[in-house]
Amino acid sequence: MNNIACRLRGVSKTYGTGETAVHAVKQVDLDIYQGELFMIMGPSGSGKTTLLSLLGGTLYCDSGTIDVFGTPIHTLSPEQLTEFRRTYVGFIFQQFHLVPTLTAWENVALPLLIQGKKRQDAYAVAQQKLELVNLAHMGERFPRNLSGGEQQRLAIARALIHEPRLVISDEPTSNLDLETGTKIMNVLKTIAKDTSRTVVIVTHDPRIVQYGDRMVQMSDGRILPSLASDGLEKK
Repeated sequence: MNNIACRLRGVSKTYGTGETAVHAVKQVDLDIYQGELFMIMGPSGSGKTTLLSLLGGTLYCDSGTIDVFGTPIHTLSPEQLTEFRRTYVGFIFQQFHLVPTLTAWENVALPLLIQGKKRQDAYAVAQQKLELVNLAHMGERFPRNLSGGEQQRLAIARALIHEPRLVISDEPTSNLDLETGTKIMNVLKTIAKDTSRTVVIVTHDPRIVQYGDRMVQMSDGRILPSLASDGLEKK
């Protein structure tokens, strides 16, 4: 088994207080390994998106510990956590969040340009990422001239521009047809083959289960026991 990329112990997260409190994540213990595509499945309201946000450092846990590539992110200050995300985490959003007035090249290169990279260097890296997602010939197109699947692949290229070690995605195929979703999952599977990287996907789409190296199910804020005979835990 590869080295552990993410280790969660006793992790809980609650929204609100008193009678209106929502216990989104409850005492979760979880290990996710380098070089794997890991899936978290469950119905709406099961806590899977909150768990993904905790892993990506966009939320603090209320209790427990979260270590990502050896960094205890639950102990970081907001400033340190921002720097950690900028360095180690690539986010692939369900709604893409592309800038409509920028071309594909510009959308992908934008994070590097914001960091002060020279335009020529940023565009060279952007071209490499566009090639990875099979969009190299569409660099001059605007998002409005791309299909939904092409926009999702563009968002993946942008998420990879700074070579993150942890790539996380919330429902990457839920708004796509089967053929387009297959293309997206093939790209994510290729990314996960890099043993220095880890891809974590939250989904309720049963069509993509086959792409996961391992998978857990969530219900009511908890990770359900492994059900290896049903294929819910592959390793």
